Amino acid sequence: MNEVNNKVLMQTHKLGKTFSHGGTQQHVLKNLDLTLYHGDFTIIMGSSGSGKSTLLYAISGMDKPTLGEVLFEGQDITAMSNDQLAIFRRKNCGFVFQQIHLLDSMSVLDNVLSSAFLVQKDRAGAVEKAKKLLLDVGLDDSIWGKFPAQISGGEAQRAGIIRALINSPKAVFADEPTGALNSSAGLGVLRVLTEVNKQGQSIIMVTHDLKTALRGNRILYLQDGVVIGDLRLSPYSEDSGPERQQQLQSFLTELGW
Repeated sequence: MNEVNNKVLMQTHKLGKTFSHGGTQQHVLKNLDLTLYHGDFTIIMGSSGSGKSTLLYAISGMDKPTLGEVLFEGQDITAMSNDQLAIFRRKNCGFVFQQIHLLDSMSVLDNVLSSAFLVQKDRAGAVEKAKKLLLDVGLDDSIWGKFPAQISGGEAQRAGIIRALINSPKAVFADEPTGALNSSAGLGVLRVLTEVNKQGQSIIMVTHDLKTALRGNRILYLQDGVVIGDLRLSPYSEDSGPERQQQLQSFLTELGW
């Protein structure tokens, strides 16, 4: 079982994000100071409009904040150009979204390899790694040659996770990855993410779902662009008892969830 790691993965300093709507300014993130750690399964929660996804995009380099800094292992990614950010994300980050974004014109295996070949020079090794990872999540060779339209939503989402993991990223960022799936397919995705976290993979996930949040060992709660709650839990296991859910439920209720 993984243990709490005190090695800093990333930090934000006075992070702010403002959007303009019809001549008015909407301050979505407000002077946010935050430290995230290697090996954590960090869950970001909060009501609609609280800034959850905005925070995820800002710390992953998908979007630039209006103010402040994001340091990834001490490197200021907010000072990078768009080209530098693209290279940074390719080497350090994996992304899993609610909308899966597999390329319709490519097979499942080729979708995974399209990401691998951007980074890995050993193409034969990348192919073998992709096949192993796909097998690990229950996608055997009967699936590899199929196109996204020929597989289920759960299978596509698992393929998307493997695409996110193929380059051994330092962090995987997930935005409501089970939101469009039925309960069975969603559970399969959560089991994959839980297993790779146990192996040391850092995960930062946005969710509004209590059962999904139970997978995390750290829960951050946002309100109006500010973290107002920070809960530490033990690493998740399949035999986690009802006290875990009760602890999380109490934490969320106190914050007005």
